[in-house]
Amino acid sequence: MSVIVQVRIPPADFELGQLLDLDAAAAVELETLVPSGNVTVPLFWVYEPMENGFLDAVGRYPTVNSVTEVDVYEDRTLFKLDWDASQDHLFRCIMDHEGQILGATGTADGWDFEIRFSQREALGQFQTCCEDAQISLDVISVYNPTSPEAGPWYGLSKPQREALTLAVRLGYYDIPRGCTTEELANKLGISDQAVTERLRRAIGTFTRHALLTPESDS
Repeated sequence: MSVIVQVRIPPADFELGQLLDLDAAAAVELETLVPSGNVTVPLFWVYEPMENGFLDAVGRYPTVNSVTEVDVYEDRTLFKLDWDASQDHLFRCIMDHEGQILGATGTADGWDFEIRFSQREALGQFQTCCEDAQISLDVISVYNPTSPEAGPWYGLSKPQREALTLAVRLGYYDIPRGCTTEELANKLGISDQAVTERLRRAIGTFTRHALLTPESDS
């Protein structure tokens, strides 16, 4: 049975974290990650504020072929990064053990990755690979997406449960909305952006754990 792990990794411990300088952007979120030979092309959102020079710095990185703007919104911009991942030890460890990145969000404090492996043995080998490469992994949670033994919370961490429950209770998902992310942020004691990211991860985690089965993945 497959297993999903949620980990936090310091930006300095892997190449993509280094080249997407989070001192010059509020947050970065991977939208998709498509490997093609030695080149991995991610689409990623950069949230405001984004300092001048961010893209120039990314484009000058030795393993970056190009970075292009795809869509622009008031609070975020979508970019495509043509990037050679062969020197990134984290992505090599993921690909070598057939891991699938389900989601990744980075801030100056660290990157949160959600990765699926076909079995727990592969997860253990991935962790050993990261240890050998001197990549620090802070494991947040490990669960089977369809296992009843994983507990009643469908893979949700305590902060995710708290944010999602509060959002539903206050009518955030009602039409019209009963509250804003700013109001949720004030009650939770975190930033508006952190609320948005936490709700996004919570919904993705709940859906994968509660609704997706091995049959639906095939």
